[in-house]
Amino acid sequence: MKRGFTLLEIILAVTILALVGTMIYGGFAQTALNKERVESDVNHYRTVHMALERIVREVSMAFVSTHVNPSLDLRSVQTAFVGTDRGEDDRLDFTSFSHRRLYRNAHESDQNEISYFVTEDPDEPGERVLARREQNRIDEDPRRGGRSQILLKGVEEFNIEYFDPMLSEWIENWASDDQFAQPNRLPTQVRVRLTVKDPHRPGKTQSFGTRVSIPINYALNHANYNP
Repeated sequence: MKRGFTLLEIILAVTILALVGTMIYGGFAQTALNKERVESDVNHYRTVHMALERIVREVSMAFVSTHVNPSLDLRSVQTAFVGTDRGEDDRLDFTSFSHRRLYRNAHESDQNEISYFVTEDPDEPGERVLARREQNRIDEDPRRGGRSQILLKGVEEFNIEYFDPMLSEWIENWASDDQFAQPNRLPTQVRVRLTVKDPHRPGKTQSFGTRVSIPINYALNHANYNP
């Protein structure tokens, strides 16, 4: 005599199947969430590191010059390296050899003006960003002109210190254009500390830092060469 499943057995089997299915779905859902979070963390850290790497590259190519061009049209060119302590929102303006020409036959050199500073996010009032300004030609004011772009969002602090070889200590301001500060010279090293919001923990922050060496820390003076 053949015997079928009882109602209780069917209900028990369906319940077990539902539990197993729920566990499998929960495992896949958690895996997807973990994958999304890991990818978000990777993108976050990569963005921060790219910003720091760019700062390192450009600051390491900083220069100042005391050369006076024989052309009257070019005598308005003013090089500088000026770091201003603003508490948690420091600013750095300098001239460098870091410009990259993107177009063939562009009337540009490798010299440029660069600024790094903290400002308000134009798209999110109340939020702060690290901005970068570049002008591909050096003029009489190395602190203004050119175009600015957002380098990093969610910035809480941007602090810079400069190692003065004459004092053998770190200082918070630098002014190569001031005869009473550090006239016509650059620091041998620059220390950068960047604090940003933690994307997964509201109210918490993450701190990053780097140190830059500047090979040319004296003023250039290109004498006229007559072979």
